[in-house]
Amino acid sequence: MSLTILGIESSCDETAASVCRDGKILSNIVAGQKVHEQYGGVVPELASRAHIQNIVPVVDAALKTADCQLSTVDCIAFTQSPGLIGSLLVGSQFAKSLALSLNKPLIAVHHMQAHVLANLIPSFSDGKADPKPCFPFLCLTVSGGHTQIVHCESPTQMKVIGETIDDAAGEAFDKSAKLLGLPYPGGPLIDKYARQGDPNRFKFPEPQVPGLDFSFSGLKTSILYFLQNAGKSHSFKEEYMATGEEREKFIRDNLPDICASIQHRIVTILLNKLKKATIETGMRNICLAGGVSANRGLRTAFEGTGKKYGWNTFIPALEYCTDNAAMIAITGYYKYLAGDFADLSVISSARAEW
Repeated sequence: MSLTILGIESSCDETAASVCRDGKILSNIVAGQKVHEQYGGVVPELASRAHIQNIVPVVDAALKTADCQLSTVDCIAFTQSPGLIGSLLVGSQFAKSLALSLNKPLIAVHHMQAHVLANLIPSFSDGKADPKPCFPFLCLTVSGGHTQIVHCESPTQMKVIGETIDDAAGEAFDKSAKLLGLPYPGGPLIDKYARQGDPNRFKFPEPQVPGLDFSFSGLKTSILYFLQNAGKSHSFKEEYMATGEEREKFIRDNLPDICASIQHRIVTILLNKLKKATIETGMRNICLAGGVSANRGLRTAFEGTGKKYGWNTFIPALEYCTDNAAMIAITGYYKYLAGDFADLSVISSARAEW
């Protein structure tokens, strides 16, 4: 007997729906929101309105692509937390309404757990199935709002053993891009320009945070002063403050090297902590996940580090790295098998523990 899950994702500014049958993804439809580009970041109220406009056609497209009727869906899975509360509410209320009207079970999904389990989604390269991690494994999960190292014993048993104490790595990318005058979303543009630059041209400090936790706020401040001083200093000193014209010229003349150097430092911070986690846990099955796992510099460095230290490395296909509903549907599939259901009283939360 087959098991069909409809997954719905609406945690930030992507409205997404996916159909998963017996652990295989039949459709994965994502609608982005261009409206935020003019503001240089996601505007929560505008995101909520766009979700309301997009959710019906997106779900309809996911069902049609999967050649699936709504009546044949066995369960509705949705993102419960974390995220923008208005955006979450659109998805959760829609999912609850479907579950109630169809008399189907409901599954609430933690967004970061879903990013981790994106590594279990079947994918193919050159006509061959890509290998998937065996439990237990470690997962470095890197997104705009979270940076975590997760110890995974099973699809439903996970523990965060390291996380950021302030800002996330994705935010460090985006804020750095904004300081450089790059348009939103700026993180992918840093990755683009970094491919043409020298990652060792400019040196940025690595925060000394004990244990397996991360910190990126100090690095952001260092980058801010570095750009304000046109590359002459990483600290605030009046005598080094460059004029606006000097800053613009410095950035213009050195953009690829600046981007490469910033990206190199963020990536080394992430991988140095991950190396420490593998030593402490003895793990050799190591995964990467989250929106920032689409960054080519991080993917390349992660795989290179894995070869150096003898890890078995795994990264989701690019389409499953950024926010999508396939990861919600696959998580719903495993939670269904575990009997982990929610009722209609479940509450969405902007921030929630695992």
